[in-house]
Amino acid sequence: MFTIIAPDIYFKCLSDETRLRCMMLLYEEGELCVCELTCSLELSQPKISRHLALLRQCRVLLGRREGQWVYYRINPSLPAWALEVLAAVVTELKKSHRFKGDRKRLKAMKARSGEAVCGN
Repeated sequence: MFTIIAPDIYFKCLSDETRLRCMMLLYEEGELCVCELTCSLELSQPKISRHLALLRQCRVLLGRREGQWVYYRINPSLPAWALEVLAAVVTELKKSHRFKGDRKRLKAMKARSGEAVCGN
């Protein structure tokens, strides 16, 4: 079963730089906590959460709660065309300095799960 998403809505979701950076990291990592995105993108938790909420409303992302933390992943039920577009964008933007910095900060986090990361 595919998630029904209109192309214009999907492209609007990806058109914001913060949302695109989140999507790129989620595409690469599979699942991330809000705090991991906050650290990696060097943005405030409320700003990241607003963007993730919009992506959830559009059914591009799924979230799961574990205690007080919410973990996000790309909706695996997106239509093939939407996943192909995202894969092509990620492949191209991996070359950018901004994305390389995002990945470097994410990898530099001491611990990458649960309260050890988010509690700091």
